[in-house]
This record gives sequence, structure tokens and C-alpha cells, in this order.
Amino acid sequence: MLDITSEQRRALRARAHGLNPVVSIAQNGLSESVMREIARSLDSHELIKIRVYNDLREEREAYLKAICDQLDAAPVQHIGKLLVVWRPATEETAPTKARPAARRARAEPRRSKRSFQN
Repeated sequence: MLDITSEQRRALRARAHGLNPVVSIAQNGLSESVMREIARSLDSHELIKIRVYNDLREEREAYLKAICDQLDAAPVQHIGKLLVVWRPATEETAPTKARPAARRARAEPRRSKRSFQN
């Protein structure tokens, strides 16, 4: 489990405020496929929200601890049924920025509606 300072936690909570949950944990609990999806989301976003459809706070806390232990992430916040988790990107997991596609040169200029009337 990654340790973060209270200042880092406060800044991460502020960044996570506007995020929507990207992973949901439902009736099957913390399955292997859910863990893979959380790892994939952390690789691409670093900071994610996870919604847990469970009424027991102890189980949600156990999910948060298991996620952070297995994926080497830091628990940022557990509020209600939302878990906020952060893992910094490494060089090998950092998403690459896609270059914008080059624009093609047009062979002839566009014609306006008026030019079709003649």
C-alpha cells in the first residue's frame, strides 16, 4: 500500500471531486475481473472513483484495503459508497499522447450553396 501525506490526500480529493465512478463492485464482490479493470483504469487515469453496491461499511473498507494492497495504490477517500484510489503512473504504464491526424489538403475549394444554383 502506498503512503501519501495529508497535503497530497487533500489535493487528490479536490481533483477527484468532479470525477465519475469508472468501476463498480456489485453482488459478485471483488472478483479477479474487477481487479483487472481497476488496474487498467489506474494505468490510464491514475486517480479513479469506484462505486460499491454494498450496504456494509466494513466490507467496503475491506475492499479498499484489498485494492490498495494488491495494486500498490493509495487510499484517498472512502465516502458513502464511493472509494477514491490513486496510483502514480510509471514510465511503462503512462498513457502515450496520440498525435493529431494531419489534415489533408483539398484538391479544390469548397463550394457554397450559391455556387450550386448556377
